[in-house]
Order: sequence, then C-alpha cells, then structure tokens
Amino acid sequence: MVTAIVGAGTPEATWQEWPALHTFPALELAGCTRALLVAPHPDDEVLGCGGLLRLLHQRGVRTEIVAVTDGGASHPDSPTVRPEELAVLRRTESRRALARLGLGDVPVRRLGCADGAVAEAVVTARLADLLGETTASTWCLATWRGDGHPDHEAVGRATTRACAQTGARLLEYPIWTWHWAAPGDPRVPWDRARAVSLDAATRAAKLAAVDCFDSQIRPLSAHPADQVVLDGATLRRLTRDFEVVLG
Repeated sequence: MVTAIVGAGTPEATWQEWPALHTFPALELAGCTRALLVAPHPDDEVLGCGGLLRLLHQRGVRTEIVAVTDGGASHPDSPTVRPEELAVLRRTESRRALARLGLGDVPVRRLGCADGAVAEAVVTARLADLLGETTASTWCLATWRGDGHPDHEAVGRATTRACAQTGARLLEYPIWTWHWAAPGDPRVPWDRARAVSLDAATRAAKLAAVDCFDSQIRPLSAHPADQVVLDGATLRRLTRDFEVVLG
C-alpha cells in the first residue's frame, strides 16, 4: 500500500483531538525476554519505538537492532553530500542517538541493503537466522507493512514472514502512517494498536536522541535538494509522550 508522502500531512493537533488515540490498550512489557528491532533506515529505530526499546533495556531485556540500510538515498540530488558519505554520516548519527537513549551498548547488525530497494527475501532470511527457533517472549519490532514508504513496507513484510517462521511475536510501528492517515482511517488496523507510555526521563532521552539526526532534521545546505526530510510537523507526530505499536 505504498502511499504518496507529500505536503504537511495530518496535523498533530488533529490526532490529539481523536479520543481513541488516548484509549489504546497498554502494551504489557512483562512477557518480553528479548527484543529485536528492525530499522529500515538510521533514525527509524528512535522515531518509531526508541522509548519502548529503552524501557525494555532498563528491564533487563536482551535488546538488539538490525539496520537494514544505511540511508544513503535520503538526499538523492544533493550537490553537497554523496550517497556513500551520507551513509557514513547517518550511521554515526544513529550511534550517537542510541547512546543518548542509554542504548550505546546494544548490538547493531547492519544488513547493507540498498536504500530504496530493500531485498525482502534477504531480510527475511537474515532475520530468521538471527531469531532462530523461539517463542512469543521474543519480540520483533519492525515498521508496519502498510506504512506507505516502500522500504518500510518491505521490511514489515519481511519481518512478518520471519516471525511466522520462528515463532517470535511481531510488533509493527507506524512512522509515515501518522502523516498520510487520518483519525479512524479504515486503512489502518487500529484494533491492533497498543500504547507505550513514556515517563518524563524516557521522553527527554528520546527527544535528545532525535536531535542527533542532523542530516534529516536540518538542511544539508541552502540548496533545494538539501532540505530537511523530517520537518517540525513530522517530528511532533513522532515525539509524543507515548508510542503506538500494532500487535
């Protein structure tokens, strides 16, 4: 369900006015013993459920991150930074962000897939190998397979298959859904939505982590091809005092 991601998107104020957003059942964390977070691009791991990963890590849950791409295609026409340079920059930003979340010791496994052309079969095979035969106490968190961005959807589908093969519990996190969808949108499986409340310290850590992604939240230069990817409206939808996953 790849969707055009254009314009300012649905304002955060509109989402906040939707009563259902504040009444999603809470995600029960007690059953998790291992969490594997799959990020299509550097920053998705923080924007989607960085707070949740921090909370699980603080509970002693074994946490790992799988970085599917290095995000080198975020500014394809940039006159300032080549894709290979941007990939290095974004990996560095991700490491700094994870440190600010208190996740600096969490292992990050890089699959090296092409940004914009994720090979689903490769991701499924690698994830199945990493997960091994397991149970629902192992959580695998990935972008929602209906999120609208082709890489996000490919990762979601690949992770869904890997979980089906291994027995891990699948939890999907929306990113661009908050942009193109509207409250009550029938294209979104709201009945699967679960909320994760972030305490003040966790939210502050997430905000500090998001600020590390300079290449995405600040212009690379004044050139039109170097403008921000994640503007203020987008960040407001992704830095609430709670996160939402589809489980």
